[in-house]
Amino acid sequence: MSDPHLNYHHLKLFWEVARAGSLRAAASRLQLSQPTISTQIKLLEIALGDSLFDRTGRGLRLTQQGRLVLEFSSKIFDLGAEMVSSVRDLGSSRSLRLNVGITDSIPKLVAWQLIRPAVKFFPNLQLACSEGSAQELIGLLASRKLDLILSDQAVPSSPPVKTFDHLIGKAPVIFCATSGMAKTLRKGFPTSLENAAALLPSSRSAWRHQIDRWFEEQSVRPRVIAEFDDAALMKTAAADGIGFVPIVSTALFEAEKRYGLLPIGRAAGCDFLCYLTTLDRATQHPALPILIDAANHAFRVDKGTIRRVAAK
Repeated sequence: MSDPHLNYHHLKLFWEVARAGSLRAAASRLQLSQPTISTQIKLLEIALGDSLFDRTGRGLRLTQQGRLVLEFSSKIFDLGAEMVSSVRDLGSSRSLRLNVGITDSIPKLVAWQLIRPAVKFFPNLQLACSEGSAQELIGLLASRKLDLILSDQAVPSSPPVKTFDHLIGKAPVIFCATSGMAKTLRKGFPTSLENAAALLPSSRSAWRHQIDRWFEEQSVRPRVIAEFDDAALMKTAAADGIGFVPIVSTALFEAEKRYGLLPIGRAAGCDFLCYLTTLDRATQHPALPILIDAANHAFRVDKGTIRRVAAK
């Protein structure tokens, strides 16, 4: 029976020879003798129970098993190089990279509230944000081009990709509009929303489903005049006074400051949920604890939020 324990030194020599295309080229690069390399690759073949090179004829050609081992060994050593780089980055002034995927349904003000503390905590952090659908971002996460995904729903896993969802917070939903419209719709809220012009998130989003359910519970039917994948564009349209919009309470002050939107009323029992999705059960990136702590603060319910903004 072959030894179940893999000798990574032997695997590294195989990897170098396979990439170089010949023993001679690999021996010159590694400053080792060809017989030494050949002997250790033979030991690897014995351990795996298969030939990795076809040694008939001139040169070395990978067998089918050799091509499979090369594919895995490339991933192993690339990941090892990434690990060494990350460890060194943490102990030096060099940059640490954080790749974040943000689904279309996440309001960008909310996303930035969560990411901003990590940017401030790590002065040399290189941040890369990618937007897209959950399925698009899952593909990037699976290939480790993303460290995490921020979404308003648990991202569906699909074999062979196994992901882990962390509910990092929930916040009340507050309907807002420009000053004059907000003043009118506050009277008799939520009944005042009946047939009122509404700007809402896309019907594909989990947030929209929560809002629609709340409308049904309140027996009100607003007049939906536009739907948006992009929450920032939705707020921009609302700033023109053409309809009311839902705002996550954590972004209420920013919405007032940037877009001039004031609260109409809180949708009691209707919450915006925020999930953080990773490829590993444990959140291993050093910036993630900072991000999760930011979520704990950002999604803390402030009962005076509506009153303070409405008083302006």
